[in-house]
Amino acid sequence: MVKPPQLKVPQARFSFHGGIHPPENKTSTRDRPIKALPLMPRYVLPLHMHIGAPARAVVAVGQRVKKGQVLAQATDFISASIHAPTSGVISAITEHAIPHPGGLGAMAIILDADGRDEAIEPMTPWPDFTAQTPTELRGRLREAGIVGLGGAVFPTAAKLATGSAASVHTLILNGAECEPYITCDDRLMREQPFEIVQGAAIVLHMMGASRCLIGIEDNKPEAIATLAEASRADARFETIAVPTRYPAGGEKQLIKVLTNVEVPRGRRATEYGLLCLNVATVAAIYRAVVLGEPMIDRIVTVTGAGIVQPDNFRVPLGTKISDVIAAAGGYVAGTDRLIMGGPMMGFALHEDDVPVIKATNCLLALRPQDRPAEPAPQPCIRCSLCAEACPADLLPQQLYWYARAKQFDRTVEYHLFDCIECGVCSAVCPSHLPLVDYYRFAKTELWAAERDQSKASLARTRFEFRNERLERIKTEREAALNKKRQNLATNTAAIEARDAPAGATVGTFDDAFGTYQPQPVSAPAAGLDTAALVITDSAVAAARARAKARRAQLDADRAVQAHANIQIDAQEATEEPAKAQAEPSKNNPT
Repeated sequence: MVKPPQLKVPQARFSFHGGIHPPENKTSTRDRPIKALPLMPRYVLPLHMHIGAPARAVVAVGQRVKKGQVLAQATDFISASIHAPTSGVISAITEHAIPHPGGLGAMAIILDADGRDEAIEPMTPWPDFTAQTPTELRGRLREAGIVGLGGAVFPTAAKLATGSAASVHTLILNGAECEPYITCDDRLMREQPFEIVQGAAIVLHMMGASRCLIGIEDNKPEAIATLAEASRADARFETIAVPTRYPAGGEKQLIKVLTNVEVPRGRRATEYGLLCLNVATVAAIYRAVVLGEPMIDRIVTVTGAGIVQPDNFRVPLGTKISDVIAAAGGYVAGTDRLIMGGPMMGFALHEDDVPVIKATNCLLALRPQDRPAEPAPQPCIRCSLCAEACPADLLPQQLYWYARAKQFDRTVEYHLFDCIECGVCSAVCPSHLPLVDYYRFAKTELWAAERDQSKASLARTRFEFRNERLERIKTEREAALNKKRQNLATNTAAIEARDAPAGATVGTFDDAFGTYQPQPVSAPAAGLDTAALVITDSAVAAARARAKARRAQLDADRAVQAHANIQIDAQEATEEPAKAQAEPSKNNPT
């Protein structure tokens, strides 16, 4: 590979609080070019491989699909579609194990590949993306299922829509890749700088931003030189070398290093005119917009002393991790731990029969001798080393105490949700406390309580709305009935007043109860339109006839019942003597 020319790249002039320098362990894969993984016989595509609402399956079992076809559609503003990584047949839509710290499962689409790798027609390519509106471009990203590939997997269309209302003036590309062992972004920057720069240019057009800062840790000189050369023709771009210190790749930390802007707690970077995206995310944006390709794969680093041949692969989404490990030569004897992600922020997998998802950037296999010993946790000695190293400037020991005591409201007061779970506090703790585990536990409990409260609030709102609706219906019915009765009474009185002489007694007839209320009338109603009341006379006569019929029926029913009662009494009187003779005497039993 020809080395790019060495350009003078500025160094970052600012710094962030805390941080550490863990062993990098990147040498085994940093010089390994990205390889395409061969087709596998089966792919497992979870419906929820991103932040937000899970996608909804739009295919059926037994259906044949082609590469790039939509398998599951985004269901919410914060959601992402899922596409077929190759052609084949949908064999099942069922629950399957997924990469999760708790070993949980989720609904997934099972695709049996047919080996043909036939693709559908791509979305309309937009090589001149400047001819498209920001709304059209965001729609394309949503349609293509683009999410953040730096670890957060937040749907990119939603992130750009949120930032568009805040007058973003600076785009920050995150190429720091500070986590030990991981080199997938390093290789991407060295091999595909054009896609990154063009993807960033698309975002600049969408956001109306005027400049782009590319932050790369200074332990990646080849990537720095390659991107500096690729972006040299565009004055909006500036590549900056960032001091190697974990976690320089955190969004707020990188913003502080590049711009000296410190985003306060509870605020977003877009409120300060800044938008941060991972370099792999903008490369995916380029492929979706310019080439019309959805997100069906991602680059994964397979590394660690537990791997026979560490390497970097472009892996189709849904590929089983066991197949990826096999492509890297398999496990070394004695390997007992497989981590998805890096050693600081990753989590151990319970099995390797789980799929590669959009958040899978690294597979790290380790033997017991390859990782530090894990002594038993000791009581906290309040040394404050965790507070000094925390890049989010929190008080980890206080968060630990409250999370352990399940006083979750107090953890919120100490800004629990500002914790980025970088693992620095756990790494420097002399008591070997699993601090991040406690923070994750507290966050999970708070989210569960919030969901329960939201459900209860929704149920209460529905109950109150139902009661209000029923009361409104009851009131409307009573008002309508009263109006009908009033109209009937008014018309009846008017008719009788019309026909009665002055001083006569007339009344109103209540059809509901069959009663007649006499009332004195001094004179006929003035201005009464008698022609309009002819039908009303008939209605009143009919009402009187119905009331008379009801009374006659009631009298008939009473007469029948009385006759029946007489017959029963007579029958009982006849049967009583015979019954007395048939029964033996109680005093003289025979």
